[in-house]
Amino acid sequence: MDKQTRIAYLELSLAMIIVGSSVVIGKLVVASFPVFLASAFRFGLGSLILVPLLFLREGRSFSFDKRDGLILVLQAFTGVFLFSVFLLYGLKFTNAAEAGIITSSTPAVVAIISFLFLKEKLSLNKAIGIALAVFGILLINVLGEPFESERGKYALLGNVLIFGAVIGEAAFTIFPKMASQSISPLRTATVMSVLGLIMFAPFALYEAFHFDFTQTTLFDWSLVLYFGVMVTVVAFLLWFDGVKRVMASEAAVFTSVMPVSAVILSYLILDEPFAWAHVWGGLCVLAGIGFIVRTHTRKLAQVS
Repeated sequence: MDKQTRIAYLELSLAMIIVGSSVVIGKLVVASFPVFLASAFRFGLGSLILVPLLFLREGRSFSFDKRDGLILVLQAFTGVFLFSVFLLYGLKFTNAAEAGIITSSTPAVVAIISFLFLKEKLSLNKAIGIALAVFGILLINVLGEPFESERGKYALLGNVLIFGAVIGEAAFTIFPKMASQSISPLRTATVMSVLGLIMFAPFALYEAFHFDFTQTTLFDWSLVLYFGVMVTVVAFLLWFDGVKRVMASEAAVFTSVMPVSAVILSYLILDEPFAWAHVWGGLCVLAGIGFIVRTHTRKLAQVS
């Protein structure tokens, strides 16, 4: 493994640790702010940091060809707008631990989308990996039903919404490989943040008009600050720099770091109850990821 690959692996891992923490922080944020308003604050703060940084580092030239522009818009709509909406609304109904485990199925969803739309071959290992990931998510919901009082009355609805976020994250992983490689990670992160702000702004303005800001605390605003700086700026820059150095399917594997971070932090910060459904479901999902990684490892060995 060369130095560039090691750097990419480190960047992707750190990015997913931060994104995993956003599941827990998001649970706290939606308890204080409406979903669209919180997201607009997040991307507005991110844009305030990224836009000046982009001008300082790369100048004022800010043009794309039509194809790259369309891909960036689609990437922002699926991986920024839809991901945030589904994730934050899902967290209103389910707990952060289950949400984190469900998001770990992203590599399997990437494999399905690649098979359906990019015509990538679906090997036996990938098929087994996808089946295990789906089975793991089903286990979480079936085994968790007896503990509905702890999970929430609408936990199933919440988990379905979280899976919608997974589909958005999978698209977010695939789209960068379809765009021009000349687009820098900083420029991509900036465009994602600005487009996110534009997409959330109309709904956020409506929510702001009906929201009582006097009820918010300094702690509530610190959570929004974390979302804007760490998740939107730091995690975006790490992810986009790392994903340019490796294959899309390889980058997708590192999304499995996200649930580990989310589950651990949900127990430590939110004091959510331990459930064996999380263990068995999580093990199935991780085993599925292992099969998908095995396929990718073999492919790399053949190439080298």
